[in-house]
Amino acid sequence: MMSEMVEEREQMNPKKPMWQRWWVQLLLIWLVWTLIGFIFTSLMYLASLRSSEPMSWKDGAFVQFSYCYLWALATPLVIWLSRRFHIEKHNWKRNLLIHIGCSLLLCFCISTVAQTLTYFYFGRPMGYPYKFFNALRNLFNNASEEFATYGLIVLIFHAFGYYNRYRQGELKAAQLQSMLAQAQLQSLKMQLHPHFLFNTLHSISALLHTDVEAARRMIVRLGDFLRLTLENSGTQEVSLGQEMEFLKGYLEIESVRFQDRLTVRLEVEPQALEVNVPNLILQPIVENAIRHGIAPRSTPGLIEILARRENGCLHIEVRDNGPGLPVNHSSIKLFKGGLGLANTRARLDQLYGASHRFELENNPAGGLTVTLEVPSKATNGHSRPS
Repeated sequence: MMSEMVEEREQMNPKKPMWQRWWVQLLLIWLVWTLIGFIFTSLMYLASLRSSEPMSWKDGAFVQFSYCYLWALATPLVIWLSRRFHIEKHNWKRNLLIHIGCSLLLCFCISTVAQTLTYFYFGRPMGYPYKFFNALRNLFNNASEEFATYGLIVLIFHAFGYYNRYRQGELKAAQLQSMLAQAQLQSLKMQLHPHFLFNTLHSISALLHTDVEAARRMIVRLGDFLRLTLENSGTQEVSLGQEMEFLKGYLEIESVRFQDRLTVRLEVEPQALEVNVPNLILQPIVENAIRHGIAPRSTPGLIEILARRENGCLHIEVRDNGPGLPVNHSSIKLFKGGLGLANTRARLDQLYGASHRFELENNPAGGLTVTLEVPSKATNGHSRPS
C-alpha cells in the first residue's frame, strides 16, 4: 500500500532533471562566465605583452572578470525577460523593441558599475576623470560588445526554447503514434473473436442436422475455449505455452467436427514455450489450414505444428497435406482474400515491423507450409497488456 502511494505521488510530482533545477542552472551560468573570463583575460594579457606597458595577469583578470561576473548576475534577468517577452511571429516587433530598451538600460548599468570598480581598483581615472558622461562615452565605445552579449543570451534562450518545443512535439507525436498502434492492434485482435465464433457456430449449425451429440460436445468445448481466451483478452502478447493451450482448445472443437479426418502432430521445443508471441496468432493460421487443407477432402488430413528457437528468433511452421496453393496463386492474394491471414499479417507488422517473417509456400511433397518467425523474447511469466 505504501509503495503504491509513493508511486502515485511520483507520478503526480515527477522529479525534474538535474539540469532543470534552479541552483544547477545558476551554477552553470557562473561556470560559463568564469570560463569566458579566463579566455578574455588570457587574450588581454597576451595582447598587452606587445605594448610598452604590459598589464599583469591580476590586473587583466580584474577588468575582464568584473564584466563577466556582472553579466553572470544579469543573465537570470535576461532569461526572465526573454521568457516574459518571447519573440514570436505575431509579436516580434513589440517584443523586439522591449528587448532593445531593456538592453540599453542593462548595458548602461553594467558598464557604469564595471567602470566604477575599475576606477577604484586602479586608483586612477584611467586617462580621464570619472564622470557620468565618461561612463556614457565608455558605453558607446563598448556598445557592440555589450549589446552582442545581451543579444546572444536572448538568442541562446530562444534556441533552447525552440529545441525543447521541437523535442516535446516529437515526443507527443511518438506517444500519439504508439496510442494509434495500440488501438489498431486491439481492433485487429478483436476481429478474431467474431470471425472465429461465426465459423464455429456455422459448423455447429451444420452438425445439428447430422449429429446432435457432436454438436452438443462442440458447444461445451466452445464455452471452455471462450473462457480461456477471455482470461487474456487484454494482452497483446502471451507465451507460446499459453498460445498452445488456446490452440489445443480450438483443435478440440475442430476434432469434434472432423473426428477421424483430422490428425494433429506437435513438435515444440520446451525452450520455445517461454518465448512471447502475439495472442491468438496461431489460431487463424491453423484455421486456414483446416479450411483449405482438410475440409474440402474426404480422406484423412494431417496438420503439423513445429516450433523451435533459432538464431535469436522463434521459428514456427504450420504444415498441412492439403492441395496447397495453385501455381498461379500468390501468397499476397491469399493474405488479401482471407480475414484471418490478413489480420495476422497486419498484427505482425504493427508489433514487430521488419523484424518478423511470415511466408506461405507449397511443400515439395504436397500441401502448404506457413512459416512464422518473431524475435525471441522470454516472458518471465508475464504478458504484455494492450
